[in-house]
Amino acid sequence: MTKKAKWGVTAIIVILIVGMIAYPKVKQMLIAKEGGFDAPVAPGPSSRNRILNINAEVLKYQSLSDRTISTGSVIPDEEVNLSFESSGKVVAIYFTEGTHVDKGELLAKINDNPLQAQLKKLEAQIPLAQDRVYRQRALLAKDAVSQEAFEQVQTELDKLMADIELVKANIAQTELRAPFDGIIGLRNVSEGAYTSPSTVIAKLTKISPLKIDFSIPERYSAEVKNGTRIAFSLERNDGAMEKFYATVYAVESKVDLETRTLNVRATYPNTGENILPGRLTSVEITKQEIPNALTVPSEAVIPEMGKNIVYKYENGVALPKEITMGIRTESRVQVLDGLMQGDTIITSGVMQLRMGMKVSIDNLY
Repeated sequence: MTKKAKWGVTAIIVILIVGMIAYPKVKQMLIAKEGGFDAPVAPGPSSRNRILNINAEVLKYQSLSDRTISTGSVIPDEEVNLSFESSGKVVAIYFTEGTHVDKGELLAKINDNPLQAQLKKLEAQIPLAQDRVYRQRALLAKDAVSQEAFEQVQTELDKLMADIELVKANIAQTELRAPFDGIIGLRNVSEGAYTSPSTVIAKLTKISPLKIDFSIPERYSAEVKNGTRIAFSLERNDGAMEKFYATVYAVESKVDLETRTLNVRATYPNTGENILPGRLTSVEITKQEIPNALTVPSEAVIPEMGKNIVYKYENGVALPKEITMGIRTESRVQVLDGLMQGDTIITSGVMQLRMGMKVSIDNLY
């Protein structure tokens, strides 16, 4: 290639480079001219000069509760399936379904005629047996009989009385009595039916008081103990949630190996018996209550390089402040250090803030 040709190639390359540099500016001028503008549009203001509209909150001391929520069940204080201890034909049912019964009240009866006859037979032998013991004791006092003869008749009397007690016990097994105060449910047998110990006659339930059965994570095991007060919520007929309060009375002795939770039970008086067992409930446990805590909204805190930052409003600008946090709830964070009562904290648009950025408060809480 000649020297003249080299210069020609070099000139073409230079022209191409200059054209690439000038093309955007020329294009912008053409667009501005077509739009009726005589000059290119000036760039917008820098972020430093831009004013951001924000919401803010003036810090003040308030009550802060550290709570955890769990799911639980409402269960009866006592519940049992009623059945006879022996087999036989049901001859009488004395209870009305769905009503209250008292402890020891007779609920049903099976046929005990053979046992009653046996009892009468044994009781008829008591006078004769007692008379024999009386005579033998009198003769023994006069050394007219041996000690062995007296002990023999005494043993026969004791045996007779024991047989009577056995029959009475068998008769008692033909009676179905309430083991505790409660509400008896629907019966499953009728008079004349043959029943056995495996036949459930009805269910007896005690619903005053009630028990609240729930579980907590194992890390809370030291904070929930006997006497701890909890709140549980149930849905009313109108759909609204109503809150009740119960007291923990028992905690499981070990953590469940599968769920890693600890089973807990609380008791609720249920004096009016308005709450029925079997319902699902939401349980709220207060782990810690701080009456005078300085807090900020959770959304105002920005984790940054291992630090927790909030932006403080001062004279129309945003200033970052590092804080030391205490307990955290769903909506609030306790501030242990870094802020004071009366400080104004920015609560919205925090991800857009920079140090010294100008801000304007729309809503102050």
